[in-house]
Amino acid sequence: MPDSLPADSVGIVTPQTYHFDEPIDLACGQTLPSYDLVVETYGQLNADASNAVLICHALSGHHHAAGYHSKEDRKPGWWDSCIGPGKPIDTNRFFVVALNNLGGCHGSTGPNSLNPATGKQYGPDFPVVTVSDWVKSQALLADRLGIDTWAAVVGGSLGGMQALQWSLDYPDRLKHAVVIASTPRLTAQNIAFNEVARQSITTDREFHGGRYYDHNVVPRRGLMLARMVGHITYLSDASMGEKFGRELRNQAYTFGYDAEFQVESYLRYQGERFSETFDANTYLLMTRALDYFDPAYDHGGDLSKALAEASCEFLVVSFSTDWRFAPERSEELVNAMIGARRKVSYAEIDAPWGHDAFLIPTPRYTDVFHAYMDRIAREVGA
Repeated sequence: MPDSLPADSVGIVTPQTYHFDEPIDLACGQTLPSYDLVVETYGQLNADASNAVLICHALSGHHHAAGYHSKEDRKPGWWDSCIGPGKPIDTNRFFVVALNNLGGCHGSTGPNSLNPATGKQYGPDFPVVTVSDWVKSQALLADRLGIDTWAAVVGGSLGGMQALQWSLDYPDRLKHAVVIASTPRLTAQNIAFNEVARQSITTDREFHGGRYYDHNVVPRRGLMLARMVGHITYLSDASMGEKFGRELRNQAYTFGYDAEFQVESYLRYQGERFSETFDANTYLLMTRALDYFDPAYDHGGDLSKALAEASCEFLVVSFSTDWRFAPERSEELVNAMIGARRKVSYAEIDAPWGHDAFLIPTPRYTDVFHAYMDRIAREVGA
């Protein structure tokens, strides 16, 4: 962390754990008797609780969206570029709530938590959760925080799916949904990428059917490979070419199979680092939630019929080189919103960074995001 905090930082923040003793029924038919959600908040809730914004995280995200946990932190939260004083999600105007989703591995109840029925970690016995389950738990969190209606629910990628689901499951509890670099459902290719990642994990000899905790090991190699596959899909060919090209680590071929190219070294580093911080069972759970997401499923495949249940306004943002969740998927969503006579604003941002572009504060993206959130702030008098 720099010697002094940036003026637009939310500063040093402390996560809070909210415990829920009430059982929560899940879409898979199982029930969690109790659970914890780890939360960070930034800014102040106004007198009528009308300025609250919920941040929904993507696959490998968590509650630490902005600021620093200590003076020793080298990096701020994962969306610090967009959350803070004067930023698009302005904490001088909004009360911002970010959480680690149910099933996560950063403090909220998930596969690495203790199962009260056995006294051991849940492991593979943790129920499969869906985007709707996350939204249900987030609504219960909102009740606990005294928030009846969100000024906006905001998310990128898997987080954007949650924002969209909020508009359908609790249409009277949000004014705006901001859906960034997302999709109304995965393509077959996306499901295929997720399956390769899951197979990488489940075939690791240290996986032990998901009970690796009992063996005091981690399926590190499987997690590493899963992250490498995922990371490739988050970047564009152009961004990888610009960053690495065909650059060799040692300026000459070694005629072996070690990491000779810089891109190989980069992917191995990303995979190794991820395998040290993320839980394998959670990765399986998160990717399956991605696969299952399809709001049109219960409406005969008609997305416009599904969106007829929404009453909020929408901002949809896509990125030109995002081939994981391509602009065509956002356009499909926007067209369905128009068909359902919903109010929607749409922007396709020309950016070279692929799917990861939603995390990078490019000027046009920031301008669009800032303008929309400024309108929301004015609506609630913030």
